[in-house]
Amino acid sequence: MTHGAARRVFLAGDSSVADRQRGFAPMAGWGQPLPLFVPGAEIVNCARAGASSRSFVDRGRMAWILRRLLPGDLVLLSFGLIDMKPDRGRHTEPFAGYQHYLRGCVDGVRDRGAHPVLVTSQERGVFDAHGNLRRLLGLYPPAMRETAADKSVPLIDLNEWSVRRWRRAGPRGVREIFLHLEPGDHPNYPDGVFDTTHLRAAGAVECARFVATELRDRSMLEPGCFAALESAHVTAEGLEWPDDHVFAELTRNRTLEVAE
Repeated sequence: MTHGAARRVFLAGDSSVADRQRGFAPMAGWGQPLPLFVPGAEIVNCARAGASSRSFVDRGRMAWILRRLLPGDLVLLSFGLIDMKPDRGRHTEPFAGYQHYLRGCVDGVRDRGAHPVLVTSQERGVFDAHGNLRRLLGLYPPAMRETAADKSVPLIDLNEWSVRRWRRAGPRGVREIFLHLEPGDHPNYPDGVFDTTHLRAAGAVECARFVATELRDRSMLEPGCFAALESAHVTAEGLEWPDDHVFAELTRNRTLEVAE
């Protein structure tokens, strides 16, 4: 589906998409390295750690995006990792509240002449005792696929891609993709960390490359917007982490009161 050139690409999602501040490096969401592959468009990463489809709307973050959209802008929507959590302010059921909030976001974007794209969440990097990848996101990716089909919205199936990629890597290989650090490996995590949800920079680059390649191959942005998609030289070395105080200010400012 050809949408023409998008002036800007807004990202709405959770910690799997979000930029991370310097104090969290080398943790990164896939939205953080996306500008390395899409230098010809302005990437506005509004994703926030801990956001579900419900809380992103209820706390005014989606309203902030909608107020600024111009015709031709692109909005990538990626939720699911947090929607499955049990707390009342964030939980949604896959084929009920989750789809309801996704549809509302899609309609809001289209009402402003912009173009929504749904992106399924990457799978967690958890393997069972026999070395089989567990599909812990359950029904959220299928629910997003159904919403995309029902609303005729382009879908980037990062979940299915990640399942294949994590399986190839295996239980040991995913340690280079997710935030697995031994004590002393990084000053931000002096005691080490074993995180099967959040990506380290190298994993974020891989996911961003896939998302950008899908945007190019499906003509969602003009060909001139892209760079280095086949280059092995684009690595985590090119990533930047905003200073903590800059990150905090962006987080505070990119929200609107829901009543507005």
